[in-house]
Amino acid sequence: MDVLSDVVTTMKTGRPKVTRARRSGRWGSRFGPYPGAGFHVVLSGDCWLIPPEGSPLPLTTGDVVFLPHGAAHGVSDSPDRTLDQLPQDRTETHGPGLVTDVGDEEPAGDQTVLLCGAYRLNREVVHPFLRGLPQVIHLPAHPGRQAQLRSAVELLSHDAVRDRAGSDAALPALLDLLIVYALRAWLEQQCPGENGGWCAALTDPAVAAALDRMHREPARAWSVRSLAASVGLSRSGFATRFSSYVGQSPMAYLAWWRLSTAARLLREGDAPLAAVARQVGYGSASAFANAFKREFGTAPGAFRKDGAVPRSTSSSSAN
Repeated sequence: MDVLSDVVTTMKTGRPKVTRARRSGRWGSRFGPYPGAGFHVVLSGDCWLIPPEGSPLPLTTGDVVFLPHGAAHGVSDSPDRTLDQLPQDRTETHGPGLVTDVGDEEPAGDQTVLLCGAYRLNREVVHPFLRGLPQVIHLPAHPGRQAQLRSAVELLSHDAVRDRAGSDAALPALLDLLIVYALRAWLEQQCPGENGGWCAALTDPAVAAALDRMHREPARAWSVRSLAASVGLSRSGFATRFSSYVGQSPMAYLAWWRLSTAARLLREGDAPLAAVARQVGYGSASAFANAFKREFGTAPGAFRKDGAVPRSTSSSSAN
């Protein structure tokens, strides 16, 4: 997969918790903090986001808010209350469906309908790109902009506002699509690439192309020289540019990515260790096991058996 697809894949653990909230009159809720990434989609109406820091943000129909670090925040009918003054949201998912309904059942002229949710994250193997995101990403519904994101929001509104046949199958896919398009829109329109870091890495043609090659072919016997040649740079020029943006050398990042991919494969499948080792570029199960234990502090077999959360020791996992 490409880098952004892998970022989304690695960030999630299980299905999201989703609440469809219909609100009117005087209302407000405080969310988080929680061990995941939260999101809100305004399906209809208007409201305010009360962020963890800074001034309240006005939201309107079609707006998307993504909170990648699970920071405490609020959503309210007006900006006149602080986060501490809002009641804590106590909604819990229940029943066989994906979506839990809360709020006013009867439509009102000034009703606001929100889709609020959170993905649980395995923060020990979350991609470093996510660690560098701001606390709050607000993507307003500008007409004529972010067409793909707007389409995802429109599809969500059709399947989430009312229960429809097949919604339990459609909604998880649409929510994944929403996160992809939200991150893509932020990268293209709000990401401060001039400051370096992952914003620059994913928008720089050479570094982004090298990252894409690593992610699509992690088992390939890459070297700094072969990666540099594949993107048309000298070995030293490529290594310097990659390290300045990513914060690691190309080979250190490749090793981390291979082992993070292996952790996901171990968690999600039952392939033999030797097969997993080959999939991520290791010639033997023993070499793979030693590298995995150095990185995460536990052997791959024990990780799979116990369902443990690996604890990365590399700089990639530092906040």
